[in-house]
Amino acid sequence: MSEINPRRIIIGDVHGYYQGLMILLKEIAPSSADQVYFLGDLIDRGPQSAQVVNFVKENNYPCLLGNHEQMLLNVMAHNFNSNQAIQAWLYSGGQATITSYQGAKIPPDHLDWFANLPTYLDLEDVWLTHAGVDPRKSVSEQTAEELCWIRDEFHSMELPYFTEKLIIVGHTITFTLPRVAPGQLAQGEGWLDIDTGAYHPRSGWLTGLDITNNLVYQANVFNNSVRTLPLAKAVTRIEPKEIKVNRRHKQRTC
Repeated sequence: MSEINPRRIIIGDVHGYYQGLMILLKEIAPSSADQVYFLGDLIDRGPQSAQVVNFVKENNYPCLLGNHEQMLLNVMAHNFNSNQAIQAWLYSGGQATITSYQGAKIPPDHLDWFANLPTYLDLEDVWLTHAGVDPRKSVSEQTAEELCWIRDEFHSMELPYFTEKLIIVGHTITFTLPRVAPGQLAQGEGWLDIDTGAYHPRSGWLTGLDITNNLVYQANVFNNSVRTLPLAKAVTRIEPKEIKVNRRHKQRTC
């Protein structure tokens, strides 16, 4: 498969799997001319969140705010005094993050870095955000809550949100969507989801998308296997009517 350089590489939810990320990046082999972006949720669930954060931060890779970083910031904003915030974070894998920092406090420079992560990045023809957008609102009206947490309302859009931009997201594990097999990407009207559930025992696949060449790179965090596929062979198309929208009971995990 021939490639065009420089490339734009987009990495899905890492969730603390540093070794898996290193295997994936070795397979991708980004050059200094390539641009590498992270969709957020670097932390929680996996064993090496601190190492993942340090790696992305020290390499100055652009990274988005994910709902897991948002949960951590919410706990810190309350000085660990909000039992509700603490329980929500721990339930969603926060204990693994605490352990990865060897029981010590999360360094202030890491917390400052989290606090300054953007909620979206506009790359002209591609628009990156962690979870998606509320299709009823303009870009200026979108909140961090929506950009970090939304699911069904976004996936069930009947028309693309942008006419000339593809929205690329993580957040929702693709195999939880209709007809999508573990490891497959999911695509709908104007959006592409690349969170293939690295931490989940049904999958283990961590995905990097070369959007320049339409190539999908994947590393399995459980068995260290790797594979590279053309995007067309790695994606399942989702029809809007297949998504059941539940606005009353918003899912607050993953």
